[in-house]
Amino acid sequence: MTEFILVSGMFTGPHVWEETAARLASAGAGVRTAALTGLGGRRGEGTAGIDLETHIGDVLALIDAVGAESGPDREIVLVGHGYGVHAVLGAADRRPERIGRIVCVDTGPAQDGAPALAAVPDRSVREDVAGRAGAERDGGGLAAPAREEWQRWGSTAGIPEAALDRLTALASPQPLGTLLQPLRLTGRAASLPVTGVLCTANGSTIEMVQRRVDLGDPAFQPLAAPQVSFFELPTGHWPMLSLPAELAEDLLRAAAGEGHRLVPPGSSEPPAHLRPFLLDLPELPCERTGNVDLYVPDADGPRPAVVFVHGGPVPAGALPTPRDWPVLQGYARYAAREGAVGVTLDHRLHDMTDYPRAAADVAAAVERVRADPRVDADRIALWFFSGGGLIAADWLRRPPAWLRALAASYPVLAPHAGWGLVDSRFRPVDAVAGAGTLPLLITRAGREAPEIAVTVEEFLTAAGRCGAHVEVVDVPHGRHAFETLDPTEESREAVHRAMRWVRGRLSA
Repeated sequence: MTEFILVSGMFTGPHVWEETAARLASAGAGVRTAALTGLGGRRGEGTAGIDLETHIGDVLALIDAVGAESGPDREIVLVGHGYGVHAVLGAADRRPERIGRIVCVDTGPAQDGAPALAAVPDRSVREDVAGRAGAERDGGGLAAPAREEWQRWGSTAGIPEAALDRLTALASPQPLGTLLQPLRLTGRAASLPVTGVLCTANGSTIEMVQRRVDLGDPAFQPLAAPQVSFFELPTGHWPMLSLPAELAEDLLRAAAGEGHRLVPPGSSEPPAHLRPFLLDLPELPCERTGNVDLYVPDADGPRPAVVFVHGGPVPAGALPTPRDWPVLQGYARYAAREGAVGVTLDHRLHDMTDYPRAAADVAAAVERVRADPRVDADRIALWFFSGGGLIAADWLRRPPAWLRALAASYPVLAPHAGWGLVDSRFRPVDAVAGAGTLPLLITRAGREAPEIAVTVEEFLTAAGRCGAHVEVVDVPHGRHAFETLDPTEESREAVHRAMRWVRGRLSA
């Protein structure tokens, strides 16, 4: 029989697991919930002297109790949520022979030497805690969230009102030492099977993880190992409160070895971003200067320009860089065929905290393009893709007179709480109120990931309220990045319609 040990995240205790634990028990599994020192069921002890090693010890005590009561052959599945993953990994590293599987609920596996603070999504919290790391380290605690503050720690989507009230009432301060002490791993548990349960409403999906693997992100490469599997749940960061039955089912399936496996790098089929563009366009050499490529049409006089802004994050050092991806080259060549200068660029969006410098890269590239004598500086269009859509906020808020159109394909138009992006500057759903008469185009994929699709709907609603005009091109059967994933006639027509619209605005 499988024995589950459930370890909760920050501020919480065993109470969050009650419904999920009951479902596991009814399926015949053994279940134990960890009462971490200073949290949940052990709140009276305060926070003095409590660190990550304290909580690793709490989990080790449960592992040893299973062995003492049920024998060494009982398979243990360690389940960690949020911060709890750090305690789970530390304990598994010390008792690898006793663990059958590790399950990480809506949290990536932590690395040796990394403190739990590094995984906190809210940058302002990280900076505040780091600033208190001196005198308060041994006795300070991070105050538990008020009811309206839980969203800073992850999406609360799906949590019933009563459950959110109870979560708040039972929350405990988080000892600072648990966040500041680095996790120390020897590697003894590195070969254990691992399952990730991703919560899509918190901004994480299997498709996104696969994309990071395909892009060569070193931190994501181990997730394509054969012993790693994944499940998805359509909910926020606390599935044990929002979908307890579904979470229990996935935990049981994980224990049985089920789950989605990622495609490792070097497989026979190229990753999505390196597949051919869906249109057959004539070759056109680019002119490369710094981080900018120009595709210049054979035409007289200054020409309008379309600047294509890639999405991300794209890992630093990933090759080829975005301006050499077939999809962006295809769009730029298409623009040149239509008589406009097509522009691609590489910007430094390598992490969710990089939006300010990525936006600065885009702004500098636009000015470089406008200064080129072959470009009509008063007729520029910007075209954003995917995660690059957040950069559009700068141009929506105060559009310059020379910006004749702004287009976005399958864009992200509002950041998710779980991404750790707290700068309100990068929220197109808010910035559209300043767009005025700027013509806007959204290409919307019908099979878009729900967590991205909802941001598009929020944007369209906000645009309607402020009177901004948005043209929408729908691709009902298209997925995110449909130009390479779905080379259908429907997709081709959508690209044609979008380019005709942009070219028309530049000619007006």
